[in-house]
Amino acid sequence: MIVSAKEMPNPLALDAAGQAWVERTLAGLSTEAAIAQLFVLSSREDTIEENLAIGAHRPGGIHRFPARDLAQAVAATRRMIEAAEIPVLLSGDIEGGTASYPFATPLPNQMGIAACDDLALSAAVAEVIALESRALGYDWSFTPVVDLNVAFRNAVVGTRSYGADVDRVLAQARTYVRVLQAHGIAASAKHWPGDGIDDRDQHLTTTVNPMTPTAWAESFGRIFRQLIADGVMTIMSAHIALPAYAAEAGVTGRERYAPASVSLLLNQRLLREELGFRGLIVSDATVMGGLTSWLDRREAVPAVIANGCDVFLFSRDAAADMALMLDGLREGRLSEARLEEAVRRMLSFKAALGLDRRTPADRLGSLEAVRAGLQTERSIGVARTAAGRSATLVKDTQNLLPLDPQRHRRVTVITDPGWTFFAGAVERSFDPFFEGMHERGFELRDFDPEAPPSGDDTDLLIYLIGQEATPSIGQIHLDFAKMHGGMRRAMMQFNQEMPTLLLSFGQPYYLRDAANFATYINSYSSLETVQRELVSRLVGATPFTGVSPVDPFCGEAQLCW
Repeated sequence: MIVSAKEMPNPLALDAAGQAWVERTLAGLSTEAAIAQLFVLSSREDTIEENLAIGAHRPGGIHRFPARDLAQAVAATRRMIEAAEIPVLLSGDIEGGTASYPFATPLPNQMGIAACDDLALSAAVAEVIALESRALGYDWSFTPVVDLNVAFRNAVVGTRSYGADVDRVLAQARTYVRVLQAHGIAASAKHWPGDGIDDRDQHLTTTVNPMTPTAWAESFGRIFRQLIADGVMTIMSAHIALPAYAAEAGVTGRERYAPASVSLLLNQRLLREELGFRGLIVSDATVMGGLTSWLDRREAVPAVIANGCDVFLFSRDAAADMALMLDGLREGRLSEARLEEAVRRMLSFKAALGLDRRTPADRLGSLEAVRAGLQTERSIGVARTAAGRSATLVKDTQNLLPLDPQRHRRVTVITDPGWTFFAGAVERSFDPFFEGMHERGFELRDFDPEAPPSGDDTDLLIYLIGQEATPSIGQIHLDFAKMHGGMRRAMMQFNQEMPTLLLSFGQPYYLRDAANFATYINSYSSLETVQRELVSRLVGATPFTGVSPVDPFCGEAQLCW
């Protein structure tokens, strides 16, 4: 049944004053300035110099990636806000885990939160995110991720998701959106029309949601429809195709596989007309392979807006892309009416967030005020609770736990800390785990490929894996060649010679590559708090309570033993 947009809430609804500001501002824009309002450009360093260069393009918004210097970030943010003639939106991928500012409260990623299986705790975490985001000057978070983590080899969904179950994902996402938007931070449900069924990464190629229209409506359709009814302000349209829906609509050939970011069928007919979404549609990053491999840049730039997105996200060359948008308008590939509609929606979004009324001081306090709003005693307590309760004991068929420094004193550790796409994120280290184990009487040493462990010198072997979901990895697996020091050494396995523990501080599916490992734990991120809380559980001081949001056995009975 098609639901009229008029039956769904309008998250961009304005009072008379707000509407007047939108119309007045729109009327005062040149064509070039109107085009610039459609762009959200990215800041990676949070420096004044970088942001002055970005601001010279007069974009509608600036997206900030994590940086490590709070004073510099505050100064750069203040400059962005003060320099903008039209209030500039400040957005971020505020997803938790190690892809976070090191001076913010260290919160688990979405899968870690879902593993706590407590919506009241989820709401408390969302409130910390909202309060700290406001303190840092953010208006808009490109969260929650509402993808279904079904394809276990998918390296980019994984720990960024709430799991594989529709009901769990929906309950967590609704809680997050409600709390975030109640505190004045716009949420963005992503990735439309739904990721995690294909095991590929849309950062690298156009991916496919292979569901039938019926199956899609009962899963992703239900998730998005409910969030729209709840008033989510924005939805991110991704470089993901929905070919079965396109085929049912009569689309043939290659166009069935058009990514949503340039699909009028998916953005207008399905999202706006059938689901009734009246908020803002933002494209996923336009520099990603899922778009750049589908269309050349000259076609792609105007196509993003012409086919239903209201915001054009990121650019390697902002001036060139804005010129391409103008060319598309002059050549009729982007209509004047569609441009005006998108700009009006962008300005309405700003007014709905109150940016037309808030002063720079309202949007960002002094450095001292910002610092006081971060890592408060309460937020650290919430983070510690979530970090501990997320730890999930998947199996222990050898009855290894709890660890005992009398029986397991000599520990050899094999590590793969992984990496993150975000250069300014929390540094990756297993030092907190080592310190926590040493404090409890264990003697830990690093694996030496030239002198592999044996029962004569090792009482326990621990694998520590720290790879959370992140773009551009391709697929996830245990890289034994890397961890063991060479291709031939990759074939060495020790689990039948000595007690072995596989411990993931990242993706939840590593048992698939270690089928005969008898003890396996998922903790979802390698934040210091997560590591310390896990040590407490390993020695039996605190019980494991995490509930897996996915099937860590990957549907294979072999892995259960």
